[in-house]
Amino acid sequence: MKLVPLGDRIILKEEVAEEKTESGIILTGSAKEKPSYATVVAVGPGGLVEGHEVKMLVKPKDKVMYAKYSGTEVKFEGEEYIIIRQADVLAIVK
Repeated sequence: MKLVPLGDRIILKEEVAEEKTESGIILTGSAKEKPSYATVVAVGPGGLVEGHEVKMLVKPKDKVMYAKYSGTEVKFEGEEYIIIRQADVLAIVK
């Protein structure tokens, strides 16, 4: 089985948060900042979404920055993903 996003949704795999600060302090699980940087796993078809035409600008394997507390966290076949709308993508990292 695989996840296939609908409409303007994007499936992301979060990057691992840093476990050490620049000064070398090791962070515990609760002290780590939630990452807002991820790799695109799958992209929906876009099209007509809520009465507006949406062209998908991201593609699988793109690295993106997204709005910090957006999306829905899901667990699928032992992996954790985030499903967001394309409007929540702030930038593509090149």
